[in-house]
Amino acid sequence: MKTYLKVFPYVAGAAVFAPAIAGAVTIIETLNLVNTVINLLVPIIISIALVVFFWGLVQLLMNIGEDRKKAINLMIWGVVAIFVMVSIWGIIRLLQNTFKVNNQDPILPNAIQLGRTY
Repeated sequence: MKTYLKVFPYVAGAAVFAPAIAGAVTIIETLNLVNTVINLLVPIIISIALVVFFWGLVQLLMNIGEDRKKAINLMIWGVVAIFVMVSIWGIIRLLQNTFKVNNQDPILPNAIQLGRTY
């Protein structure tokens, strides 16, 4: 099981960047794909943190007197995870609005943007 967890990030990274490495798509399309995947994962992770919080609440209400500390810790970690994810999301949105960056266009150095005309 531990070997699987060590290998998984490399396999996932290879799967995401395999089309770019093979030359099937441009770097801009690959970055757009990564952006889309990240935008899909953020609400899922927030939902998981919300479920963890409510699971801790259910444990707290069902086990009155028993394992209250464990349930409260679970609720605290759920709130911390929600806070961190929403804060990071908000900071990114603030930076996007500050620097006038929209969600569709990746920012690349001019050396990479040789194929584009402006």
